[in-house]
Amino acid sequence: MARPVLRRLRALRDRVLLPEAATGAEQWQRVVLNREVARHLEALHPPARTAAEISGDAHAGRGWKAYASLNYPEFDLCAPLGDAATYDVVICEQVIEHVADPSAAAANLRRLCSPGGHVIVSTPFLIRVHELPLYGMRDYWRFTPRGLRELLERAGLDVDGVGAWGNRRCIVGNLDRWPAYRRWHPLHNEPDAPVQVWAFARKRT
Repeated sequence: MARPVLRRLRALRDRVLLPEAATGAEQWQRVVLNREVARHLEALHPPARTAAEISGDAHAGRGWKAYASLNYPEFDLCAPLGDAATYDVVICEQVIEHVADPSAAAANLRRLCSPGGHVIVSTPFLIRVHELPLYGMRDYWRFTPRGLRELLERAGLDVDGVGAWGNRRCIVGNLDRWPAYRRWHPLHNEPDAPVQVWAFARKRT
């Protein structure tokens, strides 16, 4: 009897005290993801590298040698790239689930990457369908860690590692909104309940 009551009290607390996150950086479901991606990018020494970020500019302030934001869907990640520039680091966060052809998108991430360069991809898994029709953003796909690795390897990238994070509390908390993280939110990982999945890969020299 106590557990159902406790669950209801937690849900009420979240609804009353927890506003929807204003940015992705504030979202509970992205706390661990953001931490892991930031650690990986800093290890790449941004001032010595050029970077492109697909759809967004969350990492623009890392002091890159040069930086470009390629906004999807205006920048069509599935279309032939032609003579597009290449970059030492290509970051594609929370985009691959929105493309109609993820295989073409993964191949283009490889093409955008300079030889020996790095590709970072993140995507949600156990999360509700989210579409923005006004911006041409449909929601097509979900990838397990194994599936994301397979996608990138088939595109010709060497995957250094994949990661995933999630727990059942976070899944329930994100069912009808994107809650901001608060200190009482659990950050323990339940491997069979991933909310976010990510991969760090490289293009062969």
